[in-house]
Amino acid sequence: MALRPVQVNMKALDASAVGRFWAAALGWSAYSPGVTTYAGPPGGLVWPDPVALGVDVVPVPEPKTATKNRAHLDLATSSATHQAELVARLRALGATSVRVGQGDVPWTVLADPEGNEFCVLEPREIHRDTGPIARVVVDCADPRAMARFWDSAMDWTLREVTDDRAVLRSAENAGPYLEFLRTPDVKTVPDRVHLDLLPYPGDDKPAEVARLRALGATDLDLGQGDVPWTCLTDPEGHEFCVLAPS
Repeated sequence: MALRPVQVNMKALDASAVGRFWAAALGWSAYSPGVTTYAGPPGGLVWPDPVALGVDVVPVPEPKTATKNRAHLDLATSSATHQAELVARLRALGATSVRVGQGDVPWTVLADPEGNEFCVLEPREIHRDTGPIARVVVDCADPRAMARFWDSAMDWTLREVTDDRAVLRSAENAGPYLEFLRTPDVKTVPDRVHLDLLPYPGDDKPAEVARLRALGATDLDLGQGDVPWTCLTDPEGHEFCVLAPS
């Protein structure tokens, strides 16, 4: 049994507009299979075996209230020129500069049109084959504890773990990294950005959910009602969903 992250779930007042922003930002296409807007590589959704970690933007009635999201995307660049050009293009698409206490750093911190923060990284050799999304970064108090849970929860491989961060990536060495970064931030509101996990075809979703509960996950009631996915939180309260396999 195994689970793999298949999309970053992002809440927005105007899911269509934010979805189009992210599709343009990543050089992808926007798809609207229902009420959500999905940003993914050209060619369709390729479900249930997506070729990339997409961005699924879900409409909600509540605006962002947290000063800073506890999860964000880092975008990859291939050169200093590419970084500058990408920042300029993102601003033209509606991104704005934000200060989150980053100080003097070589990356640029921006926010999408609804205030969801993200970073445009300086070129790094480690990100040369990730695609446009270099990392999904999640704030946490204890990276080692997050490494224990998420390394067991998913079929991704733990690449690094220290007191300050834990890093995972798919066993195929493809796509973005998932990084849990130690920060002093404390969760005060529901997460605006979270991961959606998917069982492989033929795997038993209820058994996977039971396994996650045994690892320390907790059931989460967001008023979602009778839906085919299961909402959970990890041991530090980060929300995530287990989708139903097709």
